[in-house]
Amino acid sequence: MRHPFCLVLLFLLPVFSGAAQMETPGANSYSPLAVSSATPATVLRIDVVDQRRTRTIPLKIFLPAEEKSAPVILFSHGLGGSREGNAYLGKHWAARGYAVVFLQHPGSDAAIWEDQTTRRARRQALENAVSAENLQLRAEDVPAVLNQLAVWQKQKGHPLFGRLDLTRTGMAGHSFGAVTTQAVSGQRFPGKNPGWTDPRIRAAIALSPSQPRTGNASTAFGEVRIPWLLMTGTADVAEVGGISLADRLAVFPALPPGNKYELVLQGAIHADFTDSTVRQITRNPRYHRAILAISTAFWDATLKNDPLAGQWLAGDFPRAVLEKDDRWQRK
Repeated sequence: MRHPFCLVLLFLLPVFSGAAQMETPGANSYSPLAVSSATPATVLRIDVVDQRRTRTIPLKIFLPAEEKSAPVILFSHGLGGSREGNAYLGKHWAARGYAVVFLQHPGSDAAIWEDQTTRRARRQALENAVSAENLQLRAEDVPAVLNQLAVWQKQKGHPLFGRLDLTRTGMAGHSFGAVTTQAVSGQRFPGKNPGWTDPRIRAAIALSPSQPRTGNASTAFGEVRIPWLLMTGTADVAEVGGISLADRLAVFPALPPGNKYELVLQGAIHADFTDSTVRQITRNPRYHRAILAISTAFWDATLKNDPLAGQWLAGDFPRAVLEKDDRWQRK
């Protein structure tokens, strides 16, 4: 049986290789899957210490081969994951000229289940970690990381000196990481004003998004002001937390118009948005191809202001990486 939820452990190697070398017909010469250099990204593992909260946030950073200031993409892992997961995204986005920063969130990362000896105990640990307290910790990790990146960017001799353009910052995440992304990029929460929205984030991608457990989706998402791209699948449900497909599909209709996009991949399960090989998942390579193409065009359009990328998204070009039963819409 395939595993359906974000306890898919995002720390294993990608199963889809060569995606960055594939090309997609696009607006004129624009191809979101093409890369200009075969030089791999530099990978940096470093910790952010948030002294205010006495909290350490491990990071894994993919730096582009070209040593210049690059737009920044933050990535938040799913429940039970780590900074090591979803490397297929980090590799490709870095090859396209982005500095990609994978956050690891203590309290809802792989450490919560690794020492558990039974499946029941692991599940219970995961159930306990899906909490409002952990969402707040995750949301507060984001500005802590951005603040520290700003320090390192200006610190001579640091590996990140001069490498980050934090005026062009995006945020992405999967599952609990998608909820984290939503929380810092415009979602409103009952009784919490102004919320956790960080104005430094200019665009966001939510892989396996979901509506809030309480409250109204329109109220939660009706004032999102920045571009959002949502990605889910017709079999994208959650065993832990009880998130249904309806919960995922409720987000897009609640968003206001203006640079909002939704992709629904026919047959895709929760784990198809990761690179996990847990439970011997057999993943259709077309899913990663579509995810990489459309996400890259979205970043190029929103963080690089590339007009060809905008034309690619606005036209019929995304259909070139999709099957006829996949749903692609925008407003």
